[in-house]
Amino acid sequence: MGANKASHRWRHIAGIRRVLLIVLLAGQTLAACYYLLGVLPYHGGTWLELAILGLFALLYTWIAVGFWIAVFGFIVRLTGGDRHSLMRRHSAETIAKTSLARTAVVMPVYHEPVHWTLSGLKAVYRDLERRGQIENFDFFILSDSRNPDIWLEEQAAWQRLATELGAEGRFFYRRRSVNLNYKSGNIADFLRRWGKRYEYMVVLDADSLISGKTVTRMVQLMELEPQVGILQTNPNIINGQSLFARIQQFANRFYSPLFSTGLAAIQMGDAAFWGHNAILRVRPFMRYCGLRKLRGPGIFGGPIMSHDFVEAAYMGRAGYEVWLEPGLEESFEESPPTLTDELMRDNRWAKGNLQHFWLLITAPGIRFAHRMAFLNGIMAYVASPLWLLFLACTTIEAARMTLSPIDYFPEGHQGLFPLWPEWRPEWALALALSTAALLFLPKFLALTDALLHRLSSGFGGFLRLTLSVLLEIAVSVLLAPLRMLAHSRFVLAALLNVSLKWAGQNRTEETTWSEAFRSQMWGMLIGAGWSAFAWSLDRLFFFWSLPVAIPLILAVPTSVLLSRVSLGQWMKRRKLLLIPEEQATIEVLRDSTAFRSEINTDSALRPVERAILSPDSNRLHVFLARDHKAAVRRRTLDSSVRRCLSEGPDALSSLDLSQLMQDRRALAQLHQQAWRASPESYWGQCIKRLAHSADS
Repeated sequence: MGANKASHRWRHIAGIRRVLLIVLLAGQTLAACYYLLGVLPYHGGTWLELAILGLFALLYTWIAVGFWIAVFGFIVRLTGGDRHSLMRRHSAETIAKTSLARTAVVMPVYHEPVHWTLSGLKAVYRDLERRGQIENFDFFILSDSRNPDIWLEEQAAWQRLATELGAEGRFFYRRRSVNLNYKSGNIADFLRRWGKRYEYMVVLDADSLISGKTVTRMVQLMELEPQVGILQTNPNIINGQSLFARIQQFANRFYSPLFSTGLAAIQMGDAAFWGHNAILRVRPFMRYCGLRKLRGPGIFGGPIMSHDFVEAAYMGRAGYEVWLEPGLEESFEESPPTLTDELMRDNRWAKGNLQHFWLLITAPGIRFAHRMAFLNGIMAYVASPLWLLFLACTTIEAARMTLSPIDYFPEGHQGLFPLWPEWRPEWALALALSTAALLFLPKFLALTDALLHRLSSGFGGFLRLTLSVLLEIAVSVLLAPLRMLAHSRFVLAALLNVSLKWAGQNRTEETTWSEAFRSQMWGMLIGAGWSAFAWSLDRLFFFWSLPVAIPLILAVPTSVLLSRVSLGQWMKRRKLLLIPEEQATIEVLRDSTAFRSEINTDSALRPVERAILSPDSNRLHVFLARDHKAAVRRRTLDSSVRRCLSEGPDALSSLDLSQLMQDRRALAQLHQQAWRASPESYWGQCIKRLAHSADS
């Protein structure tokens, strides 16, 4: 009964807040469109001007949503927090006294740096152990890696780590032999095998870190709130090394308190699931959140790529609540180190988010808030081609007014009297300033929030914090046109259903000049050409084009310089772009840094070679392998064994080598015969390297 009353209460409050948001958005957009009609020469009297007006209305509403979310967050924080949030329902003492339930901590991985990834998971394990709560948690590494060198290294590293932690029977590794349906298929496979053993599941990404305190509090809140199906934390970005990563890290850490608080206040129990750093109630997730393949045309058919928003919508459809809780701190992730890597990730996300359009219009029973979350995710990428189309339309309008005589009876205009074109530059200036305010005022609201809550010391002091905000604004202005062009290309490729290769994330490499030139060349040419055309048309239009043209022309040096770790560290030494976590001691972050800095002593041989030659390693992989049918062995494996022994593993394709490394008999046979190889052979040289590393 209490849960039903609480649910009714928050839904009532959420309804009021959402109506207020819609009224503010509609009023502001209508006012802006009225000003735009006054700015356009024919006041919307031509089809081209109507197209400009329609595009402007969509885009202005889109950026206004972010503005008002930040304003909501500022007001909520100013008044002491949202008293209707999930955590405010219970006292700290009540939460702390709540017992824990059996929980699985799962980390899906796909071609990730093995030592780096498992060291982070080790830090989470140690933090839970330090709190005396480890007996309530089991850990699972869920691998989809296809490269034999990577998954063999994963298996060896897991075995060493389980032994080091004394976690046999609590720390597991499972690799799927068939990689279906991306990450959601990986999680589904885990749940089919072991889901019924657990009440909850904490999902981590390969770059996730989360403290034991936060994990236990998540479980306790789920125990206190049985109607909650998913509880999402707000992860902060950490460990930024390059200038690009440090700017992303600063922006996330400094602005997210406002945006996440505002978003949580609007969504309440209809929040989104972001796919990681969250806890899920296993039984309803298994029952209601299975993802069937889409049945639409082209991109709208096949497996769902971006699964998280869909799972949240299905959980809400089943009557369970999904909450974003910004008060759950000490939850972390990492960002791509370069612009190139961010755009590669966005290429995958664009296709996944666009798929949601099919669910938006066809999926029955989805709550309105979750449909809006679908629309928000779609607009995150569709906004870019819309901006590009808006720029194209305004360019055509400028060219038309400059090159063609004035048309007093334009198309769409009916009547006996001519339509006189008018120019109102003061209205245009007011409209431009209002748009800039929507984009940049939330950043200064965050600065005010930091002053009011005395948070500036964690960011290097008020002066350095202000300089960091101005630097972040300058870089965001430089990057916006680059992202616009890239996202437009991604949306077009997605709509044409161009296939994508799902790959692991780069976490270390800088962008070279040649790589930047290849990826940004077309943007440079478009920016220079558009600017030259604007100059030939009209000097005022030329100056209007510069905020877009200049970043495109400077795309190559921008991409290269932002990728430099040396520049990022230079900023850090001067306490610019600083975040509080770089000054405070958080044990899970300290441990992960220490564990990742440990030297790997098994580098003399590549993982495939070690799996064949090392007795301990071979024994492990033989145990984890399986027995293929005799017919399969005779047809393929026996031939692969002979080639591997005579020419080495590079003589085999990745698929043949994977099949070989998964067969018990083949692994044992390779181990026995490789040790009998002559000193001059491939395996003889490997044995020499192994012996040398053992001696040293």
